[in-house]
Amino acid sequence: MARHASYDREDVLAKAQALFWRKGYHGTSLKDLEAALDMRPGSIYAAFGSKEALFGEALKDYGRQAMAQFQKAQQTAASPLAGLANHVRAFACIDPDTAPSRACMLVKTLLEMPDDDPVLRLQTEEMMQKMEAEFAGAFRAAQLNGELPASANPERLASRLQAAIFGLRAYAQRSDAQSRIIQMTEDIALDIEALSQREFA
Repeated sequence: MARHASYDREDVLAKAQALFWRKGYHGTSLKDLEAALDMRPGSIYAAFGSKEALFGEALKDYGRQAMAQFQKAQQTAASPLAGLANHVRAFACIDPDTAPSRACMLVKTLLEMPDDDPVLRLQTEEMMQKMEAEFAGAFRAAQLNGELPASANPERLASRLQAAIFGLRAYAQRSDAQSRIIQMTEDIALDIEALSQREFA
């Protein structure tokens, strides 16, 4: 019989997210989940259906949190480009000693899952596409308010920014990366701010 008849779903998802983020999907065993969540396998499966489904929910929560942070950066910034730059600078503030992993959970999942994975790979790519679309929207807003010229391509700029962030968050996995991460986030942020002075062909 399950040890718990009831549980705090948000608390369970937060603990599962931290575990999966740290160890990856394949590196996390059922025993790991049982210990971290203080739930027996039967309770885990009854609540979430499968390990894959639990990971999917934890990943979705991670994506929602990342989206909320980006939207807050946009809402509190003086301009769309400033919001994008502030979003990047926030990565330098992540404490590697308290975060479950130095690398982004989405980046780690994308690199872990094979191309033909029918669920988690697709979910990860869709979440990254949504974030890239948010970046493009911010660049379009910058274009509308005169920060960027009409010749700028918001979608291309958004793809380039996501590639830069992807590389940054993957590089962060190195144990000696923290000082460089701070420098690189500032370089990327300054590049964004400098777009207002750039001529686009």
